[in-house]
Amino acid sequence: MKAPSRQHTEIYSADGSVRIGEITSGTYSPCLKVPIAMGYVENASSKVGTDVMLNIRGKMQKAAVTKMPFVESRYYRVPE
Repeated sequence: MKAPSRQHTEIYSADGSVRIGEITSGTYSPCLKVPIAMGYVENASSKVGTDVMLNIRGKMQKAAVTKMPFVESRYYRVPE
């Protein structure tokens, strides 16, 4: 995926035939140096690693379902 997907971008199955969800938020990640996004998909397509297609500005782009957070935090928490 090269272009960042934005709010209301449609999410399709891997073959692009069935609409399975919608992006709620997306941007470019300077830490990961790739576009990232969050959205809702049907339960059947929510498994980590599932390939999906995004309709970004009229072009279908490949994407994949991943686990959050995208970047692990590295801050110190004081034990309680």
